[in-house]
Amino acid sequence: MTPLDELLLFSGLTLVLLLLLGRFSYAGKIATVFYAGQLLFLAKMADRIADGAIMTFSLQAELFGQQMSWRYDALSWFFAVITLGAGLLSSWYASGEWGERFRRRGGNLWLLHVALAANVFSMLILLGSGDLLALFIGWELVSWASFLLMTVAGGRAIQAAMRYITYAMSGAMAILAGIVLLWSHAGGLQYGQIIDVMPQLSQAQVWLLVALFGAGFAVKMGLLPFHLWQAAAYAETPGPGAAFFGAISARMGLYAIILVLVQLIGLARLSELTIPFTFLDMRDFWAWIAVLTIILPTYTALRQTDARYLLAWHGIGQGGYMLLGVVLGDALGSAGGLLHVFNYATNQAVLFFAVFAVMFRTGTADLNKLGGLITRMPISFFAMLVGIIGLAGLPPMNGFVSKWFVYRSLMVEGEPLLFLGAIIGTLGTILSVYKLIHNTFLGQLRVEHVEVREAPWSMVVPMIILMLLIFATGVAPGLVLDWVALVQSAVGLPVVENTLGGIELASGSLDMLWVVGVLFAGFGIGALLFYSGGRTRQVHQLDNYAGGHFLTAETRYHYSDNFYAGLMHLIRPWYRGSFVWLESTLGSLLGIAASLMQRLYGALHPSIYLLVTVVVTLTWVLL
Repeated sequence: MTPLDELLLFSGLTLVLLLLLGRFSYAGKIATVFYAGQLLFLAKMADRIADGAIMTFSLQAELFGQQMSWRYDALSWFFAVITLGAGLLSSWYASGEWGERFRRRGGNLWLLHVALAANVFSMLILLGSGDLLALFIGWELVSWASFLLMTVAGGRAIQAAMRYITYAMSGAMAILAGIVLLWSHAGGLQYGQIIDVMPQLSQAQVWLLVALFGAGFAVKMGLLPFHLWQAAAYAETPGPGAAFFGAISARMGLYAIILVLVQLIGLARLSELTIPFTFLDMRDFWAWIAVLTIILPTYTALRQTDARYLLAWHGIGQGGYMLLGVVLGDALGSAGGLLHVFNYATNQAVLFFAVFAVMFRTGTADLNKLGGLITRMPISFFAMLVGIIGLAGLPPMNGFVSKWFVYRSLMVEGEPLLFLGAIIGTLGTILSVYKLIHNTFLGQLRVEHVEVREAPWSMVVPMIILMLLIFATGVAPGLVLDWVALVQSAVGLPVVENTLGGIELASGSLDMLWVVGVLFAGFGIGALLFYSGGRTRQVHQLDNYAGGHFLTAETRYHYSDNFYAGLMHLIRPWYRGSFVWLESTLGSLLGIAASLMQRLYGALHPSIYLLVTVVVTLTWVLL
């Protein structure tokens, strides 16, 4: 058996075991051990992947006369590491007190474990696709596994899941149409056949391919204007599931974009597709889609009062940085985009874990009803602090490195407007994540939370692991950049030359070992000056301090409610006059579509619906 055989079979075994044993109290611990085992199988491939080898799966199948195969290269391996890491830590988080409380309150813990395992298994299948037909099957498996996990909570989650599946099915039809178009010209769907036929296609045919594949993949990634499903679907998913979704799920769309648009079609061919009556080509178009995806959802996140929704909206915006770096196509920019996939996954996972830890102890994620929890939940506070520093792209955490790469590439490549857009997005990120940590942990402690204590260790340990990982890969980004360089080589992009601390380039170097050293030296000097002055006074958590005055608990002085009111007053007219109108219009249309889909699902027996779907699909493909 090959290492890929072992990985996929062991992942399938994990799913089967959870189907059988998922109702028992120890199911979460079994799942965690088995995800760790999958990571070990993946690690067995590391040396051969580093040598440029492609790991193949022994099983092959034939469908519609097309041979299907599965294989792992550096691109697949990189995304699989993040997938399994997210699955492992999410399962660990759910394996103890969180899972027990979820079950006692009527939650279906068995379905949660099964749905998480199904997501991991289907993603590994998708990442291993060796042809477009296998890619489509993996894509659909991921979509339906995601739908299953989204429905676990019931209630509002069902509505969000129905909206998601409406988007997903539309995107899948666009992808299938692109596959059929390529099959009609190449006579097959193997990646080598697609690369060979691409030079023979006309500009109009390539335009159509980019539109079909781009729209389909953009749905999964949550790019504008196909993003409206994502925030509610992720936020309403129960704790560990939301962390898993936030870390990796939408990145399956980026994986497919890299595979098809970058590797098979090629960035050079995209640059040849000029958009009439503009100064843009298709590559520029994708870059601007990325920048708009950075800005608009990020400032939507700023308006949220539910911490889960704030993070979910940020998940949409941060995907823009990844896409922007990749479509720049140079060594530095593409390295930044790929590195941000890893960095963002660690930041988003630890932030969701911290938010759900607060919910576990206080019963709410409403930022207007929290505050002052720093002394009651210090580890969760530090987890959120590390996560927001990384998400905002500030040193010494790993998010700074990947964003710096993208910023530097934009400057070197002479893209000042795109650079400005990325910076505007980062400003919105800093503002909103400060709101998140301030309204949750800082300021005056509320009387109702006096008895709150830290989350259980089964929830805290995954946060500590992520904190250490975020800091370590921020100080020594070369640990991950070695993987990134392998991915760049595998997909035909220029390869970044890196060091342990960052990069050394004639156009500008970055050594995080020096940056972090100087930063901590500055912190040390500041702490020395502060504590040696002898003029500090400690304020009790139920009291406060503002504007040179000490305020007692009787004076309710808290900044949580209507945070950033002044800023909202300035931008609200523009926001309501354009983006909110467009968003509400699209949301209403999709709500109608989702309702129709829900009635269709409820009216038809599942077997009849499946039969109709298969017949329609076969008719489309065969004709």
